[in-house]
Amino acid sequence: MPRLKIILELGESRPFDPFDRFAQFEASQGKSLSELLETFAALRRQNLATLKQLNLTDEHFKLKGTHPDFGPVTLAQLLATWVVHDLDHISQIARVMAKQYLQVD
Repeated sequence: MPRLKIILELGESRPFDPFDRFAQFEASQGKSLSELLETFAALRRQNLATLKQLNLTDEHFKLKGTHPDFGPVTLAQLLATWVVHDLDHISQIARVMAKQYLQVD
């Protein structure tokens, strides 16, 4: 959401803040699977509700921001990466949950 806000409010004039791709390992230590799933679900619900309230148009999707590694990106590209990112997490969740049903001979 911070990057979306930058695109909508500042465009390419301010690059996105760098993102720590490994922060989740420290932040999730000691939390149960149930806690992590609830956090994921709550954040996803909140972000989808916020996106819906923005009433984005085709013109919004063409707006650009500046990614610190990739340079100019459109709002459409940013949102597409969110979808893939969420689907990746859902796949990870399914794999972890399925492991409890493995039979060890």
